[in-house]
Amino acid sequence: MYISRLALDHYRSWSQVVVDFVPGVNLIIGNNGLGKTNIVEAVEVLSTGSSHRTSSTLPLIERGQTTATIRANVVDGTGEFGVDGQDRTTATEHVTTYEASIHARGANRARVNSGSSMYLRDIIGQIPSVSFTPEDQRLISGDPAARRTFLNQAGALLEPGYLAALQQFTRIGKQRATLLKQLGANQNAGQPVDAVLSGLEIWTGQFIEAGIAITRMRRHLIALLAEPFARIYRDLAGDTEQVSLGYLPSFDEVLIFDEPHQAISEHFQRIYPGEVARGVNLIGPQRDDLSLELFDMPAKEFASNGEMWTIALALKMALFQVIQDRLGTRPIVILDDVFAQLDDSRRAQILDFAARQDQTLITVAAEGDAPEAATREGRAHVIDVAALKAQYDAFAQSLQESLQQSIAARSGDTALADDASLLSDTAASAAPAADAASHAADTGESGPR
Repeated sequence: MYISRLALDHYRSWSQVVVDFVPGVNLIIGNNGLGKTNIVEAVEVLSTGSSHRTSSTLPLIERGQTTATIRANVVDGTGEFGVDGQDRTTATEHVTTYEASIHARGANRARVNSGSSMYLRDIIGQIPSVSFTPEDQRLISGDPAARRTFLNQAGALLEPGYLAALQQFTRIGKQRATLLKQLGANQNAGQPVDAVLSGLEIWTGQFIEAGIAITRMRRHLIALLAEPFARIYRDLAGDTEQVSLGYLPSFDEVLIFDEPHQAISEHFQRIYPGEVARGVNLIGPQRDDLSLELFDMPAKEFASNGEMWTIALALKMALFQVIQDRLGTRPIVILDDVFAQLDDSRRAQILDFAARQDQTLITVAAEGDAPEAATREGRAHVIDVAALKAQYDAFAQSLQESLQQSIAARSGDTALADDASLLSDTAASAAPAADAASHAADTGESGPR
């Protein structure tokens, strides 16, 4: 599986851009601030429904816009060459066009081959990917939120219904927290609390049930990842190295009881005063964490910087392995500005891993920053982000000037001026390349690859 074309509209810094990829290695070159990471992040969002860079999808939308669109033509089956140059041609190729619309308000939507609109979560996992980024070390050294993001992205790819369950749990959690705040305010003001208490009891029951479902799915995820994680780490660091991956659920009653609802309900009763005082849900999957240990000691406290990087690499490679084993396809590999963070040994390890995959997207500030093994014999497809940006900026400027000239020539025609103003606001989406991408999205054709 590989992406042959990616088209973005109003996504972060890109008003509009179309990028053609090839199977094997794609080298995306551009200085910081030009938007190269935004390109590969869009692939991650289409794959997992979220970005490791933000907990909300709102920052994905270009400033001043209300919707961002991601379209990708995906070729099912391997391409001509892997990163290592080995021929992997398949007898047939099937192209599917996926489209995701990220909205500032309302649910994020998706379409497949210009079909009926569906929720974005309904296409998650159909384009599996695994990203390696400079922030990966935070999986060990950072706070629990980074590890929960990893869990959620893994769950979206591996556990059917995970995203829907997580969204339901989040909605219930917000409602319950609102009632806790209202209850505290009423108590402080000496106002009646009976109605609020009744509502809180109902929402607490729903919170427990939704939380149990999330906890059980996460427990299953950790069970899938633990063995390959330990094995891959030994391969990377040496046979004598020992690491372990565990799950630290806030609803730890799920690990103890087959039917944990009553035990969790009693737990809530014990912490009720604290929840009302603070107006927050003090327990639940929103407070889960992972246990990462090196020689039975917390890696966060005892691992060296190099060991943390190796643990992070092993964790991401384990996710890749489990996805491949369970879904029967190799995920797309994203290497986003990681080489500057790694020593020569770890560069070689991650490149050796990437060399065996169907498609790898590598971002670097300059071509010289990419290891020679990634570009040898001209195998890499080079994408110059500065040239892309200049191309689309020039077209948008040209269209803007043409519209202004048209308005000036026929300034008395109010309707024409209104139409021109509307076109000016959406100039980027009128670019010829965008027309080509839209045609590909509507017909399911891949276009140039």
